[in-house]
Amino acid sequence: MSSSIKIIECPRDAMQGIVEFIPTADKITYINSLLKCGFDTIDFGSFVSPKAIPQLRDTAAVLKGLELNNTTKLLAIVANERGAKEALEFDEINCIGFPFSISEQFQQRNTNSSIADAFDTVERIQALSANKGKELIIYLSMGFGNPYREEWSPILALTWAEKLVNKLGITTLALSDTIGCASAENVRGLFELFSKELPSTELGAHFHVKPNHSYSLLDAAFGVGCRRFDVAFKGMGGCPMAKDDLTGNLGTEELLNWMALNNIDNMLDKQAFSLAEKEARRLFEMN
Repeated sequence: MSSSIKIIECPRDAMQGIVEFIPTADKITYINSLLKCGFDTIDFGSFVSPKAIPQLRDTAAVLKGLELNNTTKLLAIVANERGAKEALEFDEINCIGFPFSISEQFQQRNTNSSIADAFDTVERIQALSANKGKELIIYLSMGFGNPYREEWSPILALTWAEKLVNKLGITTLALSDTIGCASAENVRGLFELFSKELPSTELGAHFHVKPNHSYSLLDAAFGVGCRRFDVAFKGMGGCPMAKDDLTGNLGTEELLNWMALNNIDNMLDKQAFSLAEKEARRLFEMN
């Protein structure tokens, strides 16, 4: 099995919960620094209601200022068919991401629809994406647990994943720990189950992590074949629709340190990465 890892950098996730508006020019400068690093994909923005995520209301303007290359793909998140149609008008965008939750309550909070309606939306967006030659990536939200006392089990997660893959033709699923509840045990179990039952599907991990949990989750996911990881500099971000307290993303530096400890090459441009890290500190006012 290959040890090569796809790193998906997520400035969109890092920024979306910040209340004070980040100037468009600053977003462009930051994302351009990320584009020079050699990440597989940049999750750069979203086409959702500005009332829901006001921080990202300038995604189209940000896109106009990006210095693109043939190394890194651009991914935009959408929450409905209208947003997908808007995103698909831009040739520069390679992938569309949709958050599909196996929690009824979270699907309502996140996309203002039921799970059944969200499935129908995915079907329509998949057709639109295929027509434009774009890949639709599904984020299986609440993939590792449910904070709302609703039913949750690996079989429930698999049931919806099989419908998405077998009925709609989804080829990439990012299993998402939206609230930081995953354990090494259930990460290992879920990826083993999905790998066995959906062998042709690319599986990714989108972890929102609590302090000191990262390495155990990475060990578990990588150990059973996951080779696609979403990250954000300094672990910034989290889902503002999930709970009142945000649980940050898996930190880019944490993933790279873990890779170094396990003798896995990261293939990023070290000088560009250092400059991007400085931009992250400036943008997020870190010490």
